[in-house]
Amino acid sequence: MTRFIALLLLAGTTLLAACNTMAGAGQDISKGGNAITNSAEKHSD
Repeated sequence: MTRFIALLLLAGTTLLAACNTMAGAGQDISKGGNAITNSAEKHSD
């Protein structure tokens, strides 16, 4: 039973870390897209 609980805790921790990593990657991609858009708008005049 102790192994099962330890496995659940480890799996839960891994899932939470993966969610934070994906959220951070999404934010980075969004910031990159905004920078490209802003640059294109500056140079289109």
